[in-house]
Amino acid sequence: MRALSPRPDATDRRRPRWFIVSACLLLAALLAGCASLPPAPATLQGESMGSVWTVKLAADLDDATRARLQRAIQQELDRVVAQMSPWEADSDISRFNRAPAGSVQVLAPGFAHVLAAALELARDTGGAYDPTIGPLVDLWGFGPAGRRSAPPPEDEIAAARARVGWQRLAFDPATRELGQPGGVGLDLSSIATGFGVDQVARRLQAEGFADFLIELGGELRAAGTRGGAPWTVGIERPPLDLTAGADDAAALLTAIPLRDMAIGNSGDARNFFVRDGARYSHHLDPRTGVPVDSRLAMVTVLHPECMQADALAMAITALGADAGYAWAEARGLAALLVVREGDRLVERATPAFAAVLPR
Repeated sequence: MRALSPRPDATDRRRPRWFIVSACLLLAALLAGCASLPPAPATLQGESMGSVWTVKLAADLDDATRARLQRAIQQELDRVVAQMSPWEADSDISRFNRAPAGSVQVLAPGFAHVLAAALELARDTGGAYDPTIGPLVDLWGFGPAGRRSAPPPEDEIAAARARVGWQRLAFDPATRELGQPGGVGLDLSSIATGFGVDQVARRLQAEGFADFLIELGGELRAAGTRGGAPWTVGIERPPLDLTAGADDAAALLTAIPLRDMAIGNSGDARNFFVRDGARYSHHLDPRTGVPVDSRLAMVTVLHPECMQADALAMAITALGADAGYAWAEARGLAALLVVREGDRLVERATPAFAAVLPR
């Protein structure tokens, strides 16, 4: 799972996964024939969730419209941070995590919507995906509590695991009431980014825009076309060498044409620490309390909603290379898994994902 940092920092490896993975997804001009490319889209950018957001619009914008959209997009993302960032001490989620046992908090509608989706995914994965993973994220040094350079002792892992468990939450979606049983630490970082992208998409559509591409921390959502052609996204190949980080990930893995579709991505290339030759990724399995199988280098999921694509990519990662693929295939998900097998990377695309690739 990821943790939500309040600001971008290109050199700080405490960066959350959405900033890290954005380097893996290149908004490239991969359409055939450079001479036939449509005019360059209008581009807006800003900062949120420890990353840089980018919105590309197939439209001409005057200065007043550009400024208005810039403010509107930032407001949507700031609202998500204020509700769901564990890195912000006064956010709704941080207040819940500090609340005493027996207290009840009425969640904002967006927060409640995201939590309901996260709990449904926790049920469907048997707890491999768990929004209460916060204590483990902090213990392993991937949360706001600060970094660490060695794995935690087994007794501390056991103590943190005792505080994890989505079944412990008492949540009523109808009233949006969430009870704190004591010691539960919510972390919605693996789904809130995608929700933020969806909120921006809804705002743009409400403003009358039908053709756009949104990117935030490696999660993307496309609507309409770019001059009649699909928006096209290139995905970089993840590194084979676990100790090299992301610097050796230079080759293009594939290009995906997007129209009214979102991409969620989960990779282990950048947020980790090494101790005594062993590599410990920020992707944690809440069932064991330790990092997931390092064979699975990257997962990419396509879905109409970015919130779902974001969370599903993390769920497949937590399930592991084999179980994750089987789980995705059984549900008809469009997923691409890149697996380390010896000295090579093997791509495993579900039938639904293979169907969208250029032929």
